[in-house]
Amino acid sequence: MRGHAWQRDVLKAAASSTLAALRILPCLRAGGPELRAGGQGRLTPENTGKRGPRGGGGGGPAPGRSAERGAMAAAAGLVAAVAAALGALLMAPGLSQPDGQGAPGPRGGAAAAAAAAERRRSGRMDQALLLVRNELPAPGLNLAARSGSCHQCLYQFLAFVPPSNESLRKPGTASVMVDTQHPLTLLLNSSVGDRDLCKIQYHFGEFGNYSLVVKTLSTSNQTVSCDLIINEGPINSYLPILFAFLVYMGILALLIAGRFLMKIDPVRNWVYKKLNPRATDRMINSELGSPNTTDSINCDPALQSWSSGSRQRLRSLDTFRGLSLVIMVFVNYGGGKYWFFKHESWNGLTVADLVFPWFVFIMGTSIALALGSMLRWGSSKWKVLRKIIWRSFVLILLGIVVVNPNYCLGPLSWDNLRIPGVLQRLGFTYLVVAALELLFTRADSGTWEGRFPALQDILPYWPQWIFILVLETIWLCLTFLLPVPDCPRGYLGPGGIGDFGKYPNCTGGAAGYIDRLLLGEKHMYQHPSSGVIYQSTMPYDPEGILGTINSIVMAFLGLQAGKITLFYKDQPKQIMSRFLIWGIVMGVISAILTKCSKEEGFIPINKNLWSISYVTTMSCFAFILLLLIYYLVDVKKWWSGAPFLYPGMNSILVYIGHQVFANYFPFKWKMQDSQSHAEHLTQNLTATTLWVIISYILYRKRIFWKI
Repeated sequence: MRGHAWQRDVLKAAASSTLAALRILPCLRAGGPELRAGGQGRLTPENTGKRGPRGGGGGGPAPGRSAERGAMAAAAGLVAAVAAALGALLMAPGLSQPDGQGAPGPRGGAAAAAAAAERRRSGRMDQALLLVRNELPAPGLNLAARSGSCHQCLYQFLAFVPPSNESLRKPGTASVMVDTQHPLTLLLNSSVGDRDLCKIQYHFGEFGNYSLVVKTLSTSNQTVSCDLIINEGPINSYLPILFAFLVYMGILALLIAGRFLMKIDPVRNWVYKKLNPRATDRMINSELGSPNTTDSINCDPALQSWSSGSRQRLRSLDTFRGLSLVIMVFVNYGGGKYWFFKHESWNGLTVADLVFPWFVFIMGTSIALALGSMLRWGSSKWKVLRKIIWRSFVLILLGIVVVNPNYCLGPLSWDNLRIPGVLQRLGFTYLVVAALELLFTRADSGTWEGRFPALQDILPYWPQWIFILVLETIWLCLTFLLPVPDCPRGYLGPGGIGDFGKYPNCTGGAAGYIDRLLLGEKHMYQHPSSGVIYQSTMPYDPEGILGTINSIVMAFLGLQAGKITLFYKDQPKQIMSRFLIWGIVMGVISAILTKCSKEEGFIPINKNLWSISYVTTMSCFAFILLLLIYYLVDVKKWWSGAPFLYPGMNSILVYIGHQVFANYFPFKWKMQDSQSHAEHLTQNLTATTLWVIISYILYRKRIFWKI
């Protein structure tokens, strides 16, 4: 019973989370608008375990307002049930419980539970215990390791393994904690003479217990054997993701079934009667018969206006924005502490690296639609320009004052104020792209009468393209030609132990140098992702000055997507074909720049640098994904866009809110086991789901925070 008591607490917390989200609604209406820590442990070696690799081997709408309120309450209750079920499932026995309480393993019962509890207490998340047994005589061994995700990195010393005591026939031992997120290359060499004895490549499992036995096979030729033995098998740390996926898919299936049942008149009338018996009885007994969506809209002028306004809005764009925002909130909250939900250390992509450029892309698309609409309604360009400047100023101010990660260094002051940031980059990018579009946009986006009508969304705007090409030329020249003290010209690496430790203080090359020169080290991001794997010590800001040039290019490509939807209005085939063509073109450019390689291309994909290959790759994904969402939501109408539509229509509020309230209940609470992926995933998914609920409630109440 003790093992389940804390689960009941999680269920109560999930219900309280939903109630808290509902309680803040009146206030909103009234207001208007990472370093891994290692450790050492002791282990008695078990030679009867499973044998691993030897030497260099590898391993492993409803009628009536009251009915609307009832439906909204039912939806909120359903999502509360989601959070409760998710918490119960993710932390069920056998997955990842506190105190090591899990399903009995091969040893059975109490012995397995005790062993699991001991491993959990002595180990840390994303780590395994490795015991090295040295049966060789003096002088001893040095153990070093290199991560498979660390390109051209130096081996890092882990431990000295003493020689065996021949008189007592006792091997020398040393225990270390090793990383399990990526494959490792272990190197053993003699402490005298630095002679390499063996090298082993292996991907250790989380909370696994391993032994590396070093012994002499033949005394005549001094042949050394290195055997990796699995003493205790690792846990499957990815099971919580599977369970979470199944829970959400189950909820989705229930919602789809419920929507289908609501189309059946007897079922719909019974539901409405239960939600509001008096109003439903009057409707059923009247001459109008069963209510329907059209009747409810026609009887309410406000609803009619709201419905017509919604139909004119590109729902696929709000859905795409909401999808990006939901992923952004989830990864910002921790993403269950899985490495692929964190930003890549340097070159390459993870899930966390996708969302920000997509958000910039969507912003560019919205600029094309919004500016054209304002000009068609008679607003002068000067008035629109003032609005653009004001919106940019507010975004930058919010980023500097409200959402500033350097608060963790203490009370905010100019001495440690981080100047760049996500909202700051969004604000400046918006200012440049919106002003550029305002100069050349037309109130009437009719057919262009020129020699190439198929290029009517490109040729009339050739000055914009020249401006973007000039900007990109500036980025290329500064990146590859600017002299950086003590660094090679055109350096794109992470510094630290990368590039075999030749350039430890050259993180980011010209991009980092420009930021340190113009902003100062204390006004930059202090904990870049390169510090985890590459152990770089220089401050580096992924939202720095030089990378802003390519974010402008990203927004401009999104602007192009907006122009396509304007010029080919009511021609979905033309829109989708052009989205597809642009996606293919961007993909081909990315393949050329990167040589289809993570590390060996001309310009690798790099989110920290916002390299041009990163922009073209993300644009390729954005065009293809927008095509799919546009087809499903706006063309075929098979999908309403829910639930991503709701945060997509309140993006600024959700983004700022999730940052400000990140450390407050119900978005965060004290966990029973902080070394459990399951508990972190439960907390992060619950917090993300709560923001979706909040955005849905605001959507139903027609509360939208616009800048």
